[in-house]
Amino acid sequence: MIKKTFTAMLLAVSVAGYAQKIKIVEGSLAPLKGQKSLNTEFTYDNMTIGKDGLPEQEYVSKRKGELNTKEAGRGDKFEQKWVDDRQERFAPQFRELFTKHAALTTSVDEKAPYTLIFHTTRTEPGWNVGVMRVPAFIDGEATIVETANKSKVIARITVVKSPGRDAWGFDYETGARLQESYAKAGKELGQLLVKETK
Repeated sequence: MIKKTFTAMLLAVSVAGYAQKIKIVEGSLAPLKGQKSLNTEFTYDNMTIGKDGLPEQEYVSKRKGELNTKEAGRGDKFEQKWVDDRQERFAPQFRELFTKHAALTTSVDEKAPYTLIFHTTRTEPGWNVGVMRVPAFIDGEATIVETANKSKVIARITVVKSPGRDAWGFDYETGARLQESYAKAGKELGQLLVKETK
């Protein structure tokens, strides 16, 4: 009984520690009221990785070496997927969930009056070895700008600790965990847009 209670408490602390926080820190989303589409871009410049805040290239090189030592070529595949997942998983999942909850089409559409630029500032890849796991999460900043003049900022929103994990626990792959982080960020931003433009 004591063991079960302790386990439940640890789980509650873990979940609370990864609760996503989203906040408008500049401007307003009011100009997006009535818009039917939104151009989207994703950037990863100067992103740090993990609790030690390693520069992205340093982290990737280190991880690539570790994996290649265990199995020849495995690290090279990791490095390639680290980049490919951005277009194949992260951006599509973000757009899908944002569109679903904002009732607004998101795509690569330079004709849309406004553009959402999602800049990932920090990534915690997490890990899952079956009996133990650390959830992934991302920190980022969503900036809404005029598409024709991207120096014109309409709103800036911070996203802190957007959690990434598979509900069934099968997220053994880094990309699968982080995909959920972008889905969650898209969902919350979509809901925020609806709330702010009622």
